[in-house]
Amino acid sequence: MLLLGSDHGGYELKEQLKAHLTDKGIAFEDLGCFAGQRVDYPDVALAVARRVAGEKNTRGVLLCGTGIGMSLAANKVDGVRAALVHDHYTARMASAHNNANILCLGGRVLGLEVARECLDAWLSTPYEGGRHELRLVKIAAAE
Repeated sequence: MLLLGSDHGGYELKEQLKAHLTDKGIAFEDLGCFAGQRVDYPDVALAVARRVAGEKNTRGVLLCGTGIGMSLAANKVDGVRAALVHDHYTARMASAHNNANILCLGGRVLGLEVARECLDAWLSTPYEGGRHELRLVKIAAAE
C-alpha cells in the first residue's frame, strides 16, 4: 500500500503526483490534506508515519512546502525512515541504501517533472541490504 499526505504547501504537487500514480496504475490512499486547506504538517505526517510503521508492505509519500517539516515529524515514529530528497539520485539512494519507507518532497521547491522522477526512482529501486543493514540496525537501536 502507498499512503500519501500533504499540508497546504504540498497539496498542489500531491494532486499532480496522484494523477501520475493513477496513470501508472499504482494504487494509493490519500490521508489529506484535502482542497488545500491550511493544516499543521505534523498531524498529516504522523498519521501517515504511524500507518507505515504499523502495516506490513506499506510505504508513504509526504509533501509540505520544503519537505523538511514532514521529514522531521515522520522520523519521530519508531520504525520510520523518512527521506527528504531533491533529485532522482537521492531518491534512488534513499531506497537502495537507507530502505526509506517514506519519501518526503517539497511542493514549493521541486517542479513536477523532478518530483515525478524522484517518486519513480524511489518506487522502482529495491533495498540492497548487505553492508547497509548494520547501519539501519544501529539507527533502530537508537529509537
